[in-house]
Parts: sequence; C-alpha cells; structure tokens
Amino acid sequence: MNRVMKRLFPILMSGLFLASCSSNDHGELVGVDNRPDWFPSKPYGMVYIPQGSYNMGNSDQDVPYALVSPIKTVSVPSFWMDQTEITNNEYRQFVNWVRDSIARTRLADGGLVPGYEFIDPATAEDPTFYQEYKTLNYPDSMQRRINWEPALIWDEREYPSSEYTNIIETMYLPPEERFMGDKMIDARQLNYSYYWIDKQKAAKKSNRVQYDYNDADQDGEYFSYRDYIKSNKQNSDRSSFFKSNKINVYPDTLVWIADFAYSYNEPMHDRYFWHPAFDDYPVVGVNWYQARAFCNWRTKYRNDYLGSINAYKEQEFRLPTEAEWEYAARGGKELSTYPWGGPYALNSSGCYLANFKPQRGSFDIDGGIYPVEVTSYSPNDFDLYNMAGNVAEWTSTAYEAASYYYVSDLSPNFQYNANDNDHPTLARKVTRGGSWKDIAYYLQTSARNYEYADTAKSYVGFRTVQSFMGRDISDF
Repeated sequence: MNRVMKRLFPILMSGLFLASCSSNDHGELVGVDNRPDWFPSKPYGMVYIPQGSYNMGNSDQDVPYALVSPIKTVSVPSFWMDQTEITNNEYRQFVNWVRDSIARTRLADGGLVPGYEFIDPATAEDPTFYQEYKTLNYPDSMQRRINWEPALIWDEREYPSSEYTNIIETMYLPPEERFMGDKMIDARQLNYSYYWIDKQKAAKKSNRVQYDYNDADQDGEYFSYRDYIKSNKQNSDRSSFFKSNKINVYPDTLVWIADFAYSYNEPMHDRYFWHPAFDDYPVVGVNWYQARAFCNWRTKYRNDYLGSINAYKEQEFRLPTEAEWEYAARGGKELSTYPWGGPYALNSSGCYLANFKPQRGSFDIDGGIYPVEVTSYSPNDFDLYNMAGNVAEWTSTAYEAASYYYVSDLSPNFQYNANDNDHPTLARKVTRGGSWKDIAYYLQTSARNYEYADTAKSYVGFRTVQSFMGRDISDF
C-alpha cells in the first residue's frame, strides 16, 4: 500500500462507518427523507379559481349604495369552487347519509341485530390509540365507529327479523301521522351532529400558553412544567376549543308557501326537493347552519375515503367568504357589472343571460318562472354557472354595512356573531348573486344582501369552496 493510500484509508473507513449509522446528508440541512410526492387532485364538480387581486365593491357609480359597498382592493388566494349551485340530488346524498347513519346506530345499539354492530376497536387501524381515545370524556358520536358494510333493508317485505323490524320502523312517521296511510321517513329525526375547532377563539392571545420557566411562586420556588400546565389547564387544554352542533338537515319545503302571500306555490312544496324531475335544480329551503353542516359532512365523507386508502387528507369544504364569492363571480374581469362582463342583462340578440325577474314581473321571459337547472345559461370566464340569478347563495361572511372600511385587504372575512352561543337571529349572513325572484340590480357582482342565519328561503341556496394547497396549480 503506497503512502497516499495509507493516508486515505482511515478517512475512507471513517466515512463508511458514519454512512452506516446515520443519514447520508453529510451534515447538511436537506429536510426529512422519504417524503411522498403529492399532486393536487381536482375535486369532483369543482373548478379552479387562481389567486388574484381585484377591486371589491361597486363597479359603477351608486351614491345611495356607496356606504355599503365602497371600492376596496383585496387579494384572494387560490381555491376550488363548485361549478354549479348544490343541487337537490347532491343535497339528498347528505340527507340519505344522515338517515342511514341513524338507522345503523340504532341497529348497532344493544347488539340485538347481528351484523350491524359498531366496528370493534380490535379491528381498527390503530387499536391501542382507539382504546385510549374511548377513555376520554367525549360524546358517544365522537367515539363510536359505524359499520357501513352490511346493506340496509328498507323493503318491509324483506326485513330479516322481528328485532330489525322493530328498530327500522322507528325511522318512519307513526301511523297516526301518516296522511292517507302513506309511509314516510320522519324528517324530524334526521339530525346531524358534528364537531369542529374554534380556531378564532384558540388564536386569541389570552388563550395561548406562555411557557416561562422563570416564573416563581410566593415561596421563591420555581414552577415545574407539569404544575404550570395544570395551573393553566383551562387555556392550554386543546379540547376547550372543540365545538359541536346538532341540526336537522331536511330542507324546509314549506318556504315555497311561506315566502309568498296570496300566491299558489303548493306544487313546488309537494315535489321540488324529492322528485327526480328536479334532481338537477338548486336546493333551497336550507338555512346557513344547514349549509355549514353540509360542508362539514362533505369534508368528513371525502377525508374518510382518503384515510381508507392511506392518502393525504384534503382541506375542508366550506362556504365561500364574501370576497371569494365576488372574485369568482367577476371571472377575472375588471369593473364587470355582471358575471358575463357587460353592463346589461341581455346579449346583443336580445336574450336574457340569467334567471331573474325582468321588466315589471315577466318571470317567464328569461326562460324560467321558478329556479331552473343549475347548468342553464352560459358560465362566466371561470366556467362557473349562475353566479347571477337562479338562487342567491350563502357566504360564510356576516353582514355589516360598514365592514369594507375595516376588514383586512388580505382574504377579508367579517365574522360578527359567528359564535353559535349567540342568539341565531342576531347573525346576519351575506347572500350574493340575486335570485329568480329578484330584479336585475341584485344580480350585479358587487350587490350585497343578507338573510338571518336561521332562516330558510325558496330563493337562497349555496355552493361550496375548498382552499387550494399551494401557490398556483401551474406549479405542479
């Protein structure tokens, strides 16, 4: 072995030894190894809205309305948005899921009907964690896992046992409430319980735990870490920010009668939500809390599937903020009065471009008297349908006439009275887009209106959004 090799041999050996017992990063900051690749997936039925800035507010001079909707330059991050309003059939999927979850829970309680038991923790993906989770003081609906494998049998001629019959029949109206003996699911029982984290409350400085190990007690002894946490448990316990709600999810079909005095709309009450003829029409009769519950369910439904295939979970589905809604409605156009860009509700051929109340009450002249299918009329430049007319749409933003003057110019959202502990009639939520029963003024991209969060209307629906993870879809 020559002199050079003798000098290099110890160095080579030490390098091999280090490589065998540590990562091969040469002591450099290279990040965590074995991170899986990730690419954004397009949520079904949604379109991509790129990030951007725009002038939120009146696009034309409107002196009486200037105090409510002044021009304010704001910026909005990228997001996904439903291409259409949520339809009757899409909302019915939510209603049926709630119905089935209640039926399965009742069948599993007590173990009287074999095959419908709750999922055994021993068969869960992480049984140790699940057992520990069961010991926490959480409601049963947060702990129990419904078994969705066995099929539900709704045909009474095929009920498998008397125990099954007794339980499943509790889902229907009692005999004395059945009109002409018509057997129907009792919609009053279709209650959805859901949970979320109050991030606004958690973000308040008074709720943050300040870990100062130099704080001394009256005897001059220093607090231990455990004692400090114990003394601040109310603020440090993450579960103190858990919120829950329970709400009936069935639409209020009586809005078709209640919204209009001296008007015959009983046929819409009788058939609009459940008949296949209206499957692709926008769901109405849904209040703000029901729309938010739908968003929570859609998030759970999607993420439960992603978890089952060991994939990354996605951002939550939610109602759009007022700023996001207006930005999407403009379709990338500057100073656009309407989503199609022009200052008029008709095109050059004299055809109306949306479903609203033209002229002096000629509802049919635009092609529809009541709501129409969600893909009617042409979409805007973001490929979104009916951002003007058809049904007005809930946003997550609370209504305050002067909010434009003090909300942030970065993804603004005003959340006055957002706490569910407040009386619901104090919460006014912004609705946008105008509806089939409104005049053209309310179809403008900048027009603001509101409804109380606990009210349902025959002319208000909604669509959902999902925040995009990343800067822009072109980066992937």
